[in-house]
Amino acid sequence: MKEICVVDREVSDVIREMYDAIFPAERKVADFVLEHIDDAVQYNVSELAKASGVSDATIIRMCHHLGYSGYYQFRLALSRDVGRMQSQDSSGASSQDVLQSLFEGYVSTITSIGRGLQTQKLLECISWLKNAGTVHIISVGNTTNVASYLGFRLERLGVRCTSDLQPERFINHISLADEDDIILAITKSGSSKRVLDGMKLAKKKNLKVIVITAHSQSPASELADCVLDCSGSLKGSELFKEHKKGYSYLNEFVMAETLVNIMANEDWLRVHSTGSLEWVLAESKL
Repeated sequence: MKEICVVDREVSDVIREMYDAIFPAERKVADFVLEHIDDAVQYNVSELAKASGVSDATIIRMCHHLGYSGYYQFRLALSRDVGRMQSQDSSGASSQDVLQSLFEGYVSTITSIGRGLQTQKLLECISWLKNAGTVHIISVGNTTNVASYLGFRLERLGVRCTSDLQPERFINHISLADEDDIILAITKSGSSKRVLDGMKLAKKKNLKVIVITAHSQSPASELADCVLDCSGSLKGSELFKEHKKGYSYLNEFVMAETLVNIMANEDWLRVHSTGSLEWVLAESKL
């Protein structure tokens, strides 16, 4: 199969050009991407595989056959294309309309996270955190900012924490962890290798693992004892979607803020909970 340059080309054009050259299973993925590009750009490998009815390995092979180095590069190019299309669609909007629409999108995302949370699951996680000897918060890359913030807030509530920026350090902490320690992993994609390494080590030591992730169908979610899904679904404006989906960690910060706020008001919530945190989030954000 001949190699093609894909860096500056639209993904849809690359797919159509290479369509007859890729395998039948890979065409199922290609068809899904072409028909549902706005959904596909938000999926990790496992989610796209499930939506397309193929295996994770098929997704990776398709990306390679199309000329991409892997799924990350493919998704990055797809995100760029979606951003360009949305920018063209919104070119006639005024700056005030754009700003208003952007904030409506934030509110919609935050409210959606609240609707998706299960109160009892969240309270169970909070109980683990409050009774832990030490909470080891693990993350890599941009989510280390969320980890540092969450570690500070938990310590203000009297919870002993570690939140090292270097994977080698948090691996050491997990290796030395006591049986009553808790691992709190933060990974937007649910596929961060070093975070997965830490989670696997924790499971070998029979430690409870909580994960904050935007992808409930991911390797990290499969390893965790409790998954706090912060994906949310943007029901408002789709402006600036490329930037928000690729580089914004609003969702992870919202989940971190939710944890500490609910922990601080746990007794009230246990009495007044109606099974949804939507209004709790709405009152504490924006």
